[in-house]
Amino acid sequence: MHDEADKIFLEYVVKALVDNPNDVKIERTVDEMGVLITLTVNPADMGKIIGRMGNTAKAIRTLLRIIGMKNNARVNLKINEPAGSIRPERPIGSTGSGMGAAPSTLKTVDEAMEDLKGI
Repeated sequence: MHDEADKIFLEYVVKALVDNPNDVKIERTVDEMGVLITLTVNPADMGKIIGRMGNTAKAIRTLLRIIGMKNNARVNLKINEPAGSIRPERPIGSTGSGMGAAPSTLKTVDEAMEDLKGI
């Protein structure tokens, strides 16, 4: 298989996802830790690459790892954040999954049913 199959695959997928394919830059380095692929895209396209809850980036990383396993190489993807980008702050205690801790005011099903009986 081609030495840079992972880079070719990543370039194909990313350019298909973004609005500015000419701004896609991919660097591939190999060291004792394995393969590191660094991806840079137009700042306007970051959301398309990361995806909702990071799912697109996770999927791309998984597929790159599978390609790496086929070539007996450990492949990691680094996505460069654009200069001056600001991540939205998450509330303290937020896991970012949208499934934070339940507020203490939440009732059990039995308590809610008892409340409904009184109506």
